[in-house]
Amino acid sequence: MRSRLLLACATGLAVLLVSGCAGTGPPDTSPPASPPPSAALPPQATPAPTRTTPPKPRLRALPAKLPAGLVRTTGNAKVALTFDDGPDPAWTPKVLDRLKKAKVTATFCVVGTQVRKHPELVRRIVREGHQLCNHSWNHDLDLARRPIAEIRADLVRTNKEIRRAVPDAEVPFYRQPGGRWTAEVVKVARKLDMRSLHWTVDPQDWAKPTAATIAKRVKRTAKPGAVVLLHDGGGDRAATLAACSRVITALKRDHGIVRLR
Repeated sequence: MRSRLLLACATGLAVLLVSGCAGTGPPDTSPPASPPPSAALPPQATPAPTRTTPPKPRLRALPAKLPAGLVRTTGNAKVALTFDDGPDPAWTPKVLDRLKKAKVTATFCVVGTQVRKHPELVRRIVREGHQLCNHSWNHDLDLARRPIAEIRADLVRTNKEIRRAVPDAEVPFYRQPGGRWTAEVVKVARKLDMRSLHWTVDPQDWAKPTAATIAKRVKRTAKPGAVVLLHDGGGDRAATLAACSRVITALKRDHGIVRLR
C-alpha cells in the first residue's frame, strides 16, 4: 500500500515539473504566419477598360484672302441674281413668282437638307429655267476647313439629293456657306465638275434690314458683271421678298440681268 502511494506521488510530481517547464520557458518571438492575400485585403475589382474617343481633326485655318478659282463675275456687262439657303416653302415660291413676272432667271444655291424636304420646289426651279448651285448638305460654315474626305462626302451627298428630285439636273456651281472659302474646297468642287461661286454684291439681307435698305445697297454697289447675293431661305425673308421687285427693276434698267453659265 505504501509503495503504491509513493508511486502515485512520484508520477504527479513528474507531471507538475513538465507543465511548469513548458509555462516558464522563453516567449515565442517568431512572427505570426502571414494570412493569405484573400484574407489580408479586400478583393480588388478589375478596372473596366477606359473608352477613349479619338480627337477630332483640327480645322485648317481660313486663308488671309480668298483663294484663286472663284467665280465672281458674269463675264459680261450684265449682272446675275443668286438666292441662297432654300428651297423654303414660305419664300421660294414667292421669289419664283417675282422672277417669272419680271421674265428674268437666277441661280438658286440650295441646301441638301432643304432639298430633301421640298423636292417639288427644286423641280419648279429647274422647270422655270433657273440655275442650280450646291450649297452644302446642312449649311456647315466650317465645311471648307474640314478634312478633304468630309468635304467631298458632303458635296456628293447634296448633289445626289438634288438629282433625286431632278434626275437629270445640272449642278455646275458650288457655293461655300458664309463665303468661308479654302483652296481645298475649291479643289474638291472642281473635281466634282463644279465651279466655286462667290459674289460681289452683298446687301446683308440675312441680317433682316428693311426692304428699302436692301434695294439701296444693291443699286449702290452693283457694277457691270456683278453677282448679287440674296436669300430665299434660312429664316424670315419678308424684307428680301419685298425688295425683289425694286432690285430687279433697277438692275434690269442699269445693267441687264443674265443667267450664270
